[in-house]
Amino acid sequence: MHGHRQLSLFNAHHDERCFMPIHVCDTATSRPVAVLLRPGKTPSGQEVRGHVRRLVRRIRSHWPATRLTLRSDGHYGRPEVMAWCEANAVDYIFGLPGNAVLRRLLEEAADDVRVRRAEAQAPALRRYAELRYGAKSWGCERRVLARIEASTMGLDIRCVATNLETGSAEWLYDALCCARGQAENLIKLHKGQLASDRTSCRSALANQVRLVLHTAAYWLMLTVRDAIPKPQPLATAEFATLRLRLLRVAGRVTETATRVRIAFAAACPEAELVRGVARSLQLAGP
Repeated sequence: MHGHRQLSLFNAHHDERCFMPIHVCDTATSRPVAVLLRPGKTPSGQEVRGHVRRLVRRIRSHWPATRLTLRSDGHYGRPEVMAWCEANAVDYIFGLPGNAVLRRLLEEAADDVRVRRAEAQAPALRRYAELRYGAKSWGCERRVLARIEASTMGLDIRCVATNLETGSAEWLYDALCCARGQAENLIKLHKGQLASDRTSCRSALANQVRLVLHTAAYWLMLTVRDAIPKPQPLATAEFATLRLRLLRVAGRVTETATRVRIAFAAACPEAELVRGVARSLQLAGP
């Protein structure tokens, strides 16, 4: 990032000046919920709590009876956010960075996984554990789930904190927590294939508008993809593939007073699909 842009800060992890925007996605429908430009630093608990409070308030103004579950990595799993969720009937499952206390509490389970893998001569063995843990900054104990994996490369332990009281540790981690990887894929579509990281204006407000415009482009591409019949391979294609196969094609455009005609080459492989998508997106007449 070059130039003096508002909110751009030096981030030691990335070793450069950057922004660290917040992306909130509905992974079930691949739809963006919120995109917010913010400084290139780790957010505080108060900042994250403010964003979550405004987001939940807007969602509940439309769907007051819907049960909400927030899923995130440890970057946003702050004690202020956990406490607010518990006080406002919002479920959460947040990544939890490891520490010496957690490693000590999980040592017995981790040693059992190491021994079982060695006895079975397996390349890898995964087990799950759960415990009650309370960090000093929390002020109370919460349910913590751990995924313990022993392999020939060593031991890997990942922890998450949740206020969900039902569900096994394995199901909550594999089915619920790891599903946030789909949100990361959606962010990659937004950033990598629609170039939403081109926040090159000096003003923070102008760069926020850029993010909104890129999000509008995301909605357009998502609408086109949703209009493709599910049996078609392109129904699950990434945006770069859709752009190459459906948008960046040669054709002859003839515009009259009442309609626009597009003539494709006889060898165009997606002509029939484009025709069907155009029909499905056509507004119904009066």
